[in-house]
Amino acid sequence: MLNRIIKYSLNNRLIVLTGAILLLIAGAWVSTKMEVDIFPDLNAPTVVVMTEAHGMAPEEVERLVTFPIESAVNGSTGIRRVRSSSSMGFSIVWVEFEWGTDIYNARQMVSEKLISITDNLPEGVGNPILAPQTSLLGEVMIFSMTSDSTNLMDLRTLAEWTVRPKLLSVAGVAQVTIIGGEFKQYQILADPVRMRYFRISLDEVIDACEGFNENASGGFINEYANKYAIRGIGRATSTEEIGNTVIKTVNDYPVLLKDISNIIIGGAPKIGDGSYRGKKAVVITVNKQPGINTIELTKQLHGKIDELRAEIPSNITINEDIFEQANFIGVAIKNVRKALLEGGIFVVIILMLFLMNVRTTFISLVAIPLSLIVSIISLKLLGFTINTMSLGGMAIAIGSLVDDAIIDVENVYKRLKQNATMESSKRKPVLQVIFNASTEIRASILNATLIIIVAFIPLFFLSGMEGRMLRPLGIAYIISLFASLIVAITITPVLCSYLLTGNRMLKKQIRGSWLTRNLIRLYQNSLVVIIKYKKAVIMSAIVLFIGAIFLFLSFGRSFLPPFNEGSLAINIATLPGITLEESDKLGSEAELVLLEIPEVITTSRKTGRAELAEHSFGVNVSEIETPFILKERS
Repeated sequence: MLNRIIKYSLNNRLIVLTGAILLLIAGAWVSTKMEVDIFPDLNAPTVVVMTEAHGMAPEEVERLVTFPIESAVNGSTGIRRVRSSSSMGFSIVWVEFEWGTDIYNARQMVSEKLISITDNLPEGVGNPILAPQTSLLGEVMIFSMTSDSTNLMDLRTLAEWTVRPKLLSVAGVAQVTIIGGEFKQYQILADPVRMRYFRISLDEVIDACEGFNENASGGFINEYANKYAIRGIGRATSTEEIGNTVIKTVNDYPVLLKDISNIIIGGAPKIGDGSYRGKKAVVITVNKQPGINTIELTKQLHGKIDELRAEIPSNITINEDIFEQANFIGVAIKNVRKALLEGGIFVVIILMLFLMNVRTTFISLVAIPLSLIVSIISLKLLGFTINTMSLGGMAIAIGSLVDDAIIDVENVYKRLKQNATMESSKRKPVLQVIFNASTEIRASILNATLIIIVAFIPLFFLSGMEGRMLRPLGIAYIISLFASLIVAITITPVLCSYLLTGNRMLKKQIRGSWLTRNLIRLYQNSLVVIIKYKKAVIMSAIVLFIGAIFLFLSFGRSFLPPFNEGSLAINIATLPGITLEESDKLGSEAELVLLEIPEVITTSRKTGRAELAEHSFGVNVSEIETPFILKERS
C-alpha cells in the first residue's frame, strides 16, 4: 500500500504539491480560530446546589438543609462523589458525576431530585438552586470599582443594575459575582412605643408590608372603539409612598406605616466585603462557561468595560489590573511557541551542519509545518483546544518530525548521484530512481515511527484528571509523528524530483560535510577502545542505571510544575466565629503590609462571601477566610 502511495505521488506531483499548499493555508486559518486555554478541559461534570438559610447556625444548616439535599441527590445515576459545606445561613453541595457524563442530563437529574425535598425543608429556607455551569478554570477576570466621591451604596447599586447586566450579555459569560459596597435596601424601622399606642402588632405590620408594593390587574374596558387596561398602581417608588401605606383603621383613623415606623434607605447586613489597594471597593469577578475561548472572551469583556466607562459617572474608576487569566495564557503560550521556534532553528542548524546542502535541508524541513498543521486540524476535529499540553506535545515532537524526511532525502540523494555517475545507457529514469530509493527505506521509516507511537500509547490509559491533562499531549505528538510519515512518502519524493535532479549538483563528489567526516572518524576510534573493555563498559552502564533509579526515587513529586502567573492568591484564616468586621479589619491590615513590598503593584481583597442572589459558583462560604490577589511587577 505504501508503495502505491509513493508511486501515485510521483505520478501526480502537481496534485500533491497543490494539496500540501492548500493544507497549509487551511491549517493556518484553523489555527487562528482555535480556542486557546491554559490547560485542557479538566471539568469533571459537577452540579452545584446552593441554598440560603437565613439565621441558621452552621450545625442547623448541616442537619436540616445540607444533609437532606445530599441524601436526595445521592441516588442519581453516575455519581462519583458528593461534597458539601455548611456555614452560617448558607449551604452549598457539589455533586460530581463520572467523567463523560453529559452535564445537562446531570443537571436535569439533580433538579428532579431537589423537587422531592423542597417541601420538607424548614420554613424560611429558600429553594435550592443550581449554580450556573462554569469551567474549573473559569475565573476569567477580576476588576474593581472605586470612587472618592460616590458612596459605597451607589457604587454597589451601579454595579448590580448597570455593570452586571452589561457583562452578562457577553456570549460565554457564565456568571458575574459582585462583593463589597453596600446592598441598597428600603428599611422599615418599626417603633414599639408607637405600635403599642395604636394597638398594632408586628404581624399586622408584616402583613401590610408584604402586599403594599404591588400593582393589581383590573381587566379592561371598551370605550370609544378603544380598549383600556385597568390597573391598580400600588408599587412604591420612594420612602414617602411606602410610608403612606395603610396598616388598619383605628377609631375611624387610618394608621399609616409612617405613623409607627421610620422608613429609610440603608445598607443590607453584610456577609462579605471587598477592597482595592487597601480601600473599600466593589470587586467584580467574571466566570466563563466551559469550552469558551478565554482570550477572545477577555477582549469582548474589555470592550464592554470601555463602553461602561462612557456610561457611568466620571468620578468612578474601573480598575482592570487585578487579575486576568488571559495574561497567564498569553505568557504560557508564548513560552511554548518560543520553544517551538527555538527547536525549529536548532533543527535547521543541525541539518545544515550534517547535510551541507540547502535543498536537502529545505525538503527535510517541509515536514515540520505540514505535520504541525495536520496536528492542529486533528485537534480541532477532536474537540480539543490549543493549550500548554497540546503545544507541549508538538514541541516534543519537533525534533522527530524531520527524521522520516531526512532518511528518505538522504537515500534518494545518494541513489540519484549514483545514477548520474553511470553510463548513459545504464541510467534509469529519475522518477524510477526516486521511487526505488523511497521504497528501499520504507520499512525502516514505518517501523521507527510505529515504535515511537507505541511508546506513547500508555498515556491514553490514564484515568481521571491525569488522563484529561496528558491526553492532548499524546494526541498532538502521535498525530504530528504520523503526519511526518505521510509527508515522507508523499511530499518528500515529489520535492526530491523537483529539487535534487540537477546534473551539476548530482555530479559533485560525494564526500559529506566536514562535521560528518570527523564525527565518523571519532566514532570509529571510540568503538575500537570500547570493544577492548567490554566488561567495564557494561558494568558502568549498570551502575549508572541503578544510580539513576535511586535519584529518581529521591525526587519530590508534583502533578504540575510551578507556574508564575504574575499574581499570588493568599488566604488568611482565623478562629471560627469571628465577625465580618473583625475579619475585614485584619484583612485591611495585611493588605497595607503587602502594599509596602516593592514588587507588589496592586492588591485586591474579598472577605466573606457574595450574596446568594448573585448565584455565584465560586462562592466563598466561610466568613473567616480573606483571599488576596496580588499583582507582581514583571
